[in-house]
Amino acid sequence: MRATFSDGISIGYEDEGTGEPLVLIHGHPFNRSMWRPQIEHFSRAGWRVIAPDLRGYGESTVVPGKTTLERFVQDIASLLDHLKIDRFVLGGLSMGGQIVMEFYRLFPNRIQGLVLADTFAAAETEKGKVVRYGMAERLLREGMVDYAQEVLPKMVAPHNIRTLPMVADHVLRMMSDTSPEGAAAALRGRAERLDYTGMLPRVSVPTLVVVGTEDEFTPVSDARIMYDLVPGATLEVIEQAAHMPNLERPIEFNAALERFLDSLLAPATVER
Repeated sequence: MRATFSDGISIGYEDEGTGEPLVLIHGHPFNRSMWRPQIEHFSRAGWRVIAPDLRGYGESTVVPGKTTLERFVQDIASLLDHLKIDRFVLGGLSMGGQIVMEFYRLFPNRIQGLVLADTFAAAETEKGKVVRYGMAERLLREGMVDYAQEVLPKMVAPHNIRTLPMVADHVLRMMSDTSPEGAAAALRGRAERLDYTGMLPRVSVPTLVVVGTEDEFTPVSDARIMYDLVPGATLEVIEQAAHMPNLERPIEFNAALERFLDSLLAPATVER
């Protein structure tokens, strides 16, 4: 499906199932197809699952320059307004998790629950800014294919590349097919993101933090920082997975997410 908004941006998205809405935000440099195991599972389990392609990725419009996390949030909010969805559970992986935090900063009243997968809350370091801006220029100069092959063993654990070749091929294809202009714009915007660590203690909705044990980009220690900061958060650590546990270990990831979602629907316990 596609939706076009007043500023001319067209957003590709999935909208499957009926029930309470669950919105899933992909990471960089992927697209909404990374959520296919979750879309299929949770749309059958009584949830309405919405998974958009971010601006510059997948079937959405590519806009060169710099795309900030706030701009991504505004696009997602416009899509949800188009779908007449007011409140929802919002989850994201990696950059998608940082977009989730930015969404909560801007529109906390629209959120019923948060899912922060393989992400971290801190602002970019000065060194990190240089790296991201440099990578943006490299992608524009060289394209995505070499970069995708380089980072694949960090996105997907090497043993999973060997034993799950279809998963590895899917991740490699998503990265290779991404627009260099869209990826570069996101890298520049992400370099300038806010520090969300100070916001996390004020999060007032149920929150699931999930991470793969072998994630080098956002290790378990980063997940524990967020878990410790968010009041009442739940932490799920997925064994034998790197940066893409939802694809590397979909059964375990879905089970963790299902436990969290079921807890949101359970009647509140009344203390006597």
